[in-house]
Amino acid sequence: ELPAHPRITHLLLRGHGLGLGRLAADLAALLVERDIQRGGERGGGCDIANRLGLLEARAGRHAGAQRVRQLARQFRSLLRGPGGAAPADGDDPRWLGALLAFAYPDRIAQQRREGGGEYRLANGRAAIFAEPDALMKEPWLVIAELGSRQGQREERIYRAAALDPAMFERTLAELVSQRDELDWDEREGVLRAERQRRIGELVLTREPLARLDEEARSSALLGLVRRKGLELLPWTPELRQWQSRIALLRQLDLADGGTSQWPDVSDAALLDRMDDWLLPYLGKVSRLAHFAQLDMKAMLVTLLPWPLPQRLDELAPTSVRVPSGSQIRLDYSESPPVLAVRLQELFGLAQTPRIAGGRLTVKLHLLSPARRPVQVTQDLASFWQNTYAEVRKDLKGRYPKHYWPDDPLIAEPTARAKPRGS
Repeated sequence: ELPAHPRITHLLLRGHGLGLGRLAADLAALLVERDIQRGGERGGGCDIANRLGLLEARAGRHAGAQRVRQLARQFRSLLRGPGGAAPADGDDPRWLGALLAFAYPDRIAQQRREGGGEYRLANGRAAIFAEPDALMKEPWLVIAELGSRQGQREERIYRAAALDPAMFERTLAELVSQRDELDWDEREGVLRAERQRRIGELVLTREPLARLDEEARSSALLGLVRRKGLELLPWTPELRQWQSRIALLRQLDLADGGTSQWPDVSDAALLDRMDDWLLPYLGKVSRLAHFAQLDMKAMLVTLLPWPLPQRLDELAPTSVRVPSGSQIRLDYSESPPVLAVRLQELFGLAQTPRIAGGRLTVKLHLLSPARRPVQVTQDLASFWQNTYAEVRKDLKGRYPKHYWPDDPLIAEPTARAKPRGS
């Protein structure tokens, strides 16, 4: 029934109900018509209260003011039924902010720091005063007009009014919601709980909570891990290798075009499934330092049902026995996995070791007696045939006391300088 945007209509109806119909109509007309304050006028700033003053001062001699007053009269004539009883303090300028909040509840804004020009809006966005303005002394505003320019992150404030937060206790109480929040005090490293009264994304008041709701507490703990990443948890090199071994076998299965019995244990997948493997162990965590005390191995092994642990050791062993008898660890952080072993320990071995049921050849880092790489290969047979003679010549010059046979395939492997008894 009112020829205006629903925001403006809501302002008019609520103002009429509060006994502030005249002020609501003037304010609505100011918002609908072009700004009667010219950009160059001194002292005007962004405050809509100043526009109301200009409206009175220019009545009858300013075309813009005449249009606003005409529209205001039209709005008042369309407001049917008796309005509410006018409040005793109806001429208090704080009612202006309250009325504006009926039109723009999502643009209620809270100052980021005292005296600053940056504000956060109830809808979560940011807005700034591009130039110093008298409204910057106000911790709370309602912003009626915003504008943005290409390349700017924050929107610029053009028209706004001060808002008395006491209005949230009665007139604007419907805008206040209550939420129990649990989050981490990053400085103290402890979990804190508080009851917040909020205006959208803005916090009006905070009250500490003595008792923590278990579901909310768990949600806060998992949220911290998501923000900081799985490195917050007490990983060991062995567990990272375990993760890589499973990932390798899964990758080989999927590369063959089939499915895999091996679960996805990548960091991304673990973050997605924290409810399954991490949540049951968080009962005693209340400080950041407590994460370091979690039994990471016990948590992760639950992801690998029997008999996969046994199959893992068979298909992706942690180490390989070489001809010298040494048990050499495989490094699964690279693909293919790396077996770094001294060259002399492989004498007599004709082919490169394979894992994953013979599907994958490991990468050999052949080391000197000083454990420095002299060759990297996945084809040991080719190395013996084509490269060994040149490498032997170099090593014999640098390590003359060591055993460098002419034919490595029939030589005795050794983890010492020379085989025993030679």
